[in-house]
Amino acid sequence: MDSKPFLKGALAILMGFFLVFQAPISRAGIVSTREMTANSDKAKIQSFLDRADVRARLQTLGVDESMAKKRVAALDDWEAHLLAQKIDSLPAGGNLNLSNSDLIVILLAAILLVLII
Repeated sequence: MDSKPFLKGALAILMGFFLVFQAPISRAGIVSTREMTANSDKAKIQSFLDRADVRARLQTLGVDESMAKKRVAALDDWEAHLLAQKIDSLPAGGNLNLSNSDLIVILLAAILLVLII
């Protein structure tokens, strides 16, 4: 008995199986610069809120940390960009003192603005 027809049939079935159940095709799309900067700005603000000194300052001001993070996620691109620019302008390694408390005030104002809207 010749095994070639059996192998050809098995190979055809196997190829058909792989064609039917192939992995879905991934598609790459173009992401605008605005979307990329908005996501990176919000990530920068979220990481700023994760700092221990910022959390302590927010607690002394009576702001719930989880609520602040939710409100930062709800900021529009322009507001997030302004806050991220302010974070970038802070001195490296500096702690939050009276001169840097305006960042907290801006952050709270943005959160309150999102709450009102």
